[in-house]
Amino acid sequence: MQLTYVFSELGNGLKRNISMTVAVVTTIFVMLTLVGLGILLTQQVHKAEDYWGDRLQITVFMCTPVSSTENGNCIDGKATADQKSDVEKVLDTNPEVKDYHYETSQEAYDKFKSTYEHGDSTSSAVLETVDVDDMPESYWVTLKDPKRFQGVKSEVEGLKGVGEVRDLRQVLDPLYKIINSLRWGAIGVALVLVIAAILQVGTTIRLSALSRRREIGIMRLVGASNLYIQLPFLLEAVFAALAGIALASLAIVAFMGVVIYQLLGDSHLVPWITWINGVQTIGWIALLGMVLTVVPTLVLTRKYLDV
Repeated sequence: MQLTYVFSELGNGLKRNISMTVAVVTTIFVMLTLVGLGILLTQQVHKAEDYWGDRLQITVFMCTPVSSTENGNCIDGKATADQKSDVEKVLDTNPEVKDYHYETSQEAYDKFKSTYEHGDSTSSAVLETVDVDDMPESYWVTLKDPKRFQGVKSEVEGLKGVGEVRDLRQVLDPLYKIINSLRWGAIGVALVLVIAAILQVGTTIRLSALSRRREIGIMRLVGASNLYIQLPFLLEAVFAALAGIALASLAIVAFMGVVIYQLLGDSHLVPWITWINGVQTIGWIALLGMVLTVVPTLVLTRKYLDV
């Protein structure tokens, strides 16, 4: 009988404040979706950093006959055998270098050709303007500690015959910046929505308490416990939380399926997050959604139900 009353009050409360309930569910849904995206993007950054951390960090491009002479290293044209030997000595003796390998102009041209030969007419036109001698010889350097690259970079880039020293971070930095911007943007908006969700939960409880003040007063007179009086309000909050969590979970699944596996799945620049990461994220947002609705409800009902 008591449970029948509780669930009856739950249904009446949802009907009575349907607009507020929809608003709470929508806010929770959007907030949790943004938090989930922030978590996924954070995991993506960590995956990319871990993946590239043990891979090639610095590329030393030697001078070619068409290299710019602005830095003063390529005044004599194509790098000589002695100049390449000087670079190798630095790489052999520098304590920051773990390993390196040499790439010839032909190997560089073959890689360039494989990228453009199956492209459109524009790609074919680009390929026709480049020959083997235009491609620089290079040294691809792996570091012992990816974060300690400035020493070897500064030592090598001052040598004659070195046209450019490119840190792999220069290539990946735009990707990291985009992901980080999206991550912090999602988390920032989500924090604002957290406050909005708590305020909406409080407003919903206050309106429900006002509409039921007569029933609450009667229950107080007959000795009903605080938990018994709070239970319908708590169940309303749980209902809103579960609805918001379900919608946010569907949004996370859609993001994983469409963006990660369909749009980005063919790109092998970095390893992308997996369904395991998606399931973990859904677990975190489910926990967050319940905490952000149940805890404020328990706190605020003590205030609004004190009749």
